[in-house]
Amino acid sequence: MLCNIGKWAILQQKFVVFANVRHMTTTEVSTALRPFYFSVHPDLFGQHPNQRSINENSLKQLSSFIESLQSRKAVKPCSLKFYLRDKKNMQNTFRLITIYLNEKDVRTTVLTILKSCDLSTAYVDKIPKAPSPPPPPPKQPFRNAHDENVGFTNINENDPIFGAFVLKRKIKEAKDSFTLKKWLEKNYSGALELSRSHQPLREEIARLQKTIAERLGLVDIRWDCGWNEKHFKGCLQSLQAMTDQNPEPMHVLKGRILVFAPFTGLSLDGHVMLNSGEVRHNWLDLIKNLRKYDQVYHRIPSFEKALSQVLLDIQVVRRKFMPKILAGEYEKNLQQLTTNVSDYLSRRSFPQHWPSSLNQYEIVVETEAGPLMVSPTGQFIAPSSCPGTLLVSFISEHMAEAVQRMGDYKRHKYVERSVHKQCVDELYLSALHKGDNVTPDLMIKCCEKLLHHKHDLQNLKHIHLNITNYYSVLADGTVCIPWNWNL
Repeated sequence: MLCNIGKWAILQQKFVVFANVRHMTTTEVSTALRPFYFSVHPDLFGQHPNQRSINENSLKQLSSFIESLQSRKAVKPCSLKFYLRDKKNMQNTFRLITIYLNEKDVRTTVLTILKSCDLSTAYVDKIPKAPSPPPPPPKQPFRNAHDENVGFTNINENDPIFGAFVLKRKIKEAKDSFTLKKWLEKNYSGALELSRSHQPLREEIARLQKTIAERLGLVDIRWDCGWNEKHFKGCLQSLQAMTDQNPEPMHVLKGRILVFAPFTGLSLDGHVMLNSGEVRHNWLDLIKNLRKYDQVYHRIPSFEKALSQVLLDIQVVRRKFMPKILAGEYEKNLQQLTTNVSDYLSRRSFPQHWPSSLNQYEIVVETEAGPLMVSPTGQFIAPSSCPGTLLVSFISEHMAEAVQRMGDYKRHKYVERSVHKQCVDELYLSALHKGDNVTPDLMIKCCEKLLHHKHDLQNLKHIHLNITNYYSVLADGTVCIPWNWNL
């Protein structure tokens, strides 16, 4: 079976050989095709030899087609048949689909595969299409190697010989100029002015939040759509107007947390999510039907418990910065992964070297296109479409890493709280935040470095500081700096 896993891992790698074509990177192609690969993986059909054989043969043909496409060879049209599990019926029922391939480029091939399997193409759609080829660079006059005037000053980065050196030098110069001290000297006054000019807006938002929350009995009203405070105010005003016009159904919000978010529905935490870009009618429709959404939300613990039981009592949790998802979608993801693990157990047992219980480990279930990884906090992150064979193999290989990361995170989070408070106090910051991708250990390094150089960073006083991966001053005066800044 280990040979089979290795064989299909190699086949999966072959799916991404065309990453250098049409400007789709290896990571992009791998991510785009992951839901398809997990849907047709032969190990999902261990008890059904006919379906397994058809999928194996079709995967081989598809691999050959992609290799020819990558090497720019002529490809003949082909029809490939695959069996997929019927997601609507969690029993052993399958759906036979036929994929007709006659494309000449990678992007269209990937889209055809996904559409044929009724899988989302949203990820591919977001990837920019290949731009038209640039015009040929102008010819440079001949330069004698002994000419004293030879240098890179007047050479364009499109120069066929010296262009790479010029581009490398420009990149280094740009990086060197982006030292934190120089950047703050240039942007501090403007950021402070923006922050002060937005103070009345912040106060008005706080007033609206308090007024509406008290009127509706809400525990809190939150904003989860970036840093646009004017938009937040507009949404609060719309909610207030909707409450004035439709006071009757609003009583169901009592005791809840309301969040303006990128979608409308009920979140995994039971928060009422209102899409900040939708009309009030859609908000009202959700609120009127909130009891129906509650029924789905209250079923989730039982589905998490079911997955925990088939995985030796592993803790099924949600990660702190987990992508926002509706409770109903999460329920389906839990069902799908539980079925995959149960199929695995119907054919074999867990590895003998596993402990009798996995209750000290944590797993987070994400969408079909999600990653299979160990998070910085030590949690196993698994896409709902992951076959049981691959999940068990991954957990086996990364148990020690997960334990180490969990221990590191527990230690780091307390240190992070301490240096966070110290930074706010000693640098006289108005506020200090961090981006979702800045882990506690990175935040600690950044804060300790800020404290070490606090006498050189007087231009941080009274600033709203956000630690992320880039330099920027936002419309409300928030200053963003990378965690790995240089003084």
